[in-house]
Amino acid sequence: MSKMEALKLSLIIISLLLTSLRSIASSPDNHRYNVGDHVPLFVNKVGPLNNPSETYQYYELPFCGPDPVVQKKESLGEVLSGDRLTSALYKLNFRENKVAETLCHKKLEGDDVAKFRDAVINDFYFQMYYDDLPFWGFVGKIEEDSWTLEKKSLKYFLFKHVQFDVLYNGNQIIEVHAIGDPNQVVDITEDVGVDVQFTYSVVWNTTSAAFDTRMDRYSRASSLPIHLKIHWFSFINSVITIMLLIGLLTLLFMRRLRNDLRTFSTGDEEDDKEVGWKYIHGDVFRYPRNKSLFCAVMGVGTQLLTLVCSLFVLVCLGILYPYNRGTLCTALVILYSLTSGVAGYTTASFHCQFAETGWERSVLLAGIMYAGPLFVIGSILNVVAVSYGATVALPFGTIMVIILLYAFLTIPLLVLGGVIGYLFRSEFQSPCATKRYPREIPPLPWYRDTPCQMFLGGFLPFSAIVLELQHLYASLWGYRILTLPSILFIMFIILILITAILSVGLTYIQLSVEDHQWWWRSVFCGGSTAIFMFAYCIYFYTRSSMSGLLQFSFVFGYNACMCYAFFLMLGTVGFRSSLMFVRYIYRAVKSE
Repeated sequence: MSKMEALKLSLIIISLLLTSLRSIASSPDNHRYNVGDHVPLFVNKVGPLNNPSETYQYYELPFCGPDPVVQKKESLGEVLSGDRLTSALYKLNFRENKVAETLCHKKLEGDDVAKFRDAVINDFYFQMYYDDLPFWGFVGKIEEDSWTLEKKSLKYFLFKHVQFDVLYNGNQIIEVHAIGDPNQVVDITEDVGVDVQFTYSVVWNTTSAAFDTRMDRYSRASSLPIHLKIHWFSFINSVITIMLLIGLLTLLFMRRLRNDLRTFSTGDEEDDKEVGWKYIHGDVFRYPRNKSLFCAVMGVGTQLLTLVCSLFVLVCLGILYPYNRGTLCTALVILYSLTSGVAGYTTASFHCQFAETGWERSVLLAGIMYAGPLFVIGSILNVVAVSYGATVALPFGTIMVIILLYAFLTIPLLVLGGVIGYLFRSEFQSPCATKRYPREIPPLPWYRDTPCQMFLGGFLPFSAIVLELQHLYASLWGYRILTLPSILFIMFIILILITAILSVGLTYIQLSVEDHQWWWRSVFCGGSTAIFMFAYCIYFYTRSSMSGLLQFSFVFGYNACMCYAFFLMLGTVGFRSSLMFVRYIYRAVKSE
C-alpha cells in the first residue's frame, strides 16, 4: 500500500470516528444536539383546567395528527399517572426558526366543531413534552359578543396558530413555551363545517441558565415570594405551637405520674385510693380481642411507615422530583411490594408473642388489609374512568402487570417475612402476671368513652398539620408543586411525636379510671387524625372549582385510601408508644 492510499484510508477512518463521536455526543439520551438535529416532541393529553384527574388523549380532539399515530412506550408509573405520549406533526429541529409553518389543512365537520367548542367552554388545556420538558397551552378562548345589545352572548374561538418559544444554552435545551395566537383564531360558535389551516412558528433564543437547573422553573411557579413567606410563617408558627403543646403536656403528665409513683411507694392508704391504675395490674396486659386482626394492623402500619420514610429518602437523593414522569407512582408500587416483608415479619413476630399457632391467619389478614380496599376502590374508579374515556383508565395489560407483581413479589415477600418472624419469635414481656378472669370495668362518664378520646386524640394533631395539609392537597388535586419536601418531612415527624404523646396521655387517663381495655383504644385514638384529614378533604373539594363525577370519584376515592393508610400508621404509633409507657410504669411499680 502506497503512502497516499494509507493517508486516504486514515482520513476515512478519522472521518468515520468523528461522525460516530458526533452522533454519540448529540442525541436525545444525553439531551445534547447540533444545529438542525431532530428533537423529539410528543403530545400527551388534554383536559379541563379545573379537573386535574379528568384528562383525555390528545387526539380525542380533532387536531392534526400523523398517520399512523405512534404511541410512545410508557413505564408503569406513567400509565398510572395518566400519561399517554404520542407522536406529532410538529417539527422543532434544534435552533431552526420557523414562521407560519403549515401543520395541516383540515376540514372540521359539525361534530368536530362541537368537540372543540365544548373544550373551549370547559377551559381545556393541552400538554406536550419537548426534550422531556413538559409545557402547556390552551385550546381556544371565549369572548363576549359586543354587538349583541338585547342579552349577553358569548363567542368561542379556536387557536389555529401556535408559537413555540424555546430557550437554549450551548447545545442543550433549557425551556420551552407554547402560546396560542389570539389574533389567528377560528369562530366555532355554531355547529357548521369550516376549513382550517393549522400553522405554527418556532422562535429560538439563548439563555444563561444551566441545564442542571432547567426543572427549577416548575417549582418556582408554585413558590412565589408571597406564597413562600406565608408557607414559612405558617410552618414556624405550627412548630412553635406544637413544641409548646408537647412541653406542656409532658410537664403536666410527668408531674402527675411522679406523684402517683411516689404515692404508691409510701403506702399511704388515703392517698393510695387516688391511684386507680395500680389496681388493674393483673388485667392491663391481657391480650386484646380479635388478636389476628390486631396483629395485622400492627404489621401493615409498620409497613406503611417504612414506605413513607423510604419515599422521603428517595426525595433527599433527588430520585423523585417534580414532573419526573410516573416516578412517584412507580416508587409507590415497587416500595409497597418490597416492604411487604416488613408487614409479614412484624405481624408474625407480634402474633407469636401471644400464641405459637395461628400466625398464618394474621399474615393473610395483613396481606389484604390495605391491598384489598385499595383494589376495590381502584377497580370502581377504573370503571368510572373507562366510562369517561379518560387517560387515567388503566389498560388491561397494566392491570395484569399489577396483579402479577402482587402475586409473584408482594405475597412471597409477605410470606417470607412471616416465616422469619415465626422462627425468631419471642415471648411477650409483661412486668405483671395476668389474672385468669378479667376485672370488671366501673361505669364511666360519656366524656371518657372512646369517641370523645378519639376526638381529642385526632383534633390536636390535625390542628398542628392543617396548614401543611392544605399545601399537600393543593399539589395532589391542583397544579401547585410541593416545593419544600423537607418541611413536609419535619411535619410528618412532628405528627408522629404529638400522636405518641397524646396516645400515652389518653392511655394513662384510661388506666387511672381502672379501664384496662386500652389496646384497641390506643389504636383508634392514634389513628383518629385520619378522620379529620378526610373531613378536610371534603372541605377542600367544596371550596375548589372541581366538578363532575370523574373528578369527585378520584378525589374522594384516593383520599379515602390515603387517610386509611394514615389511620394504620398513626394507630400503630399510638399503640407502640402506649405499650412502652404501660410497661415502664408497671415495671417501676414492681421494682418498688
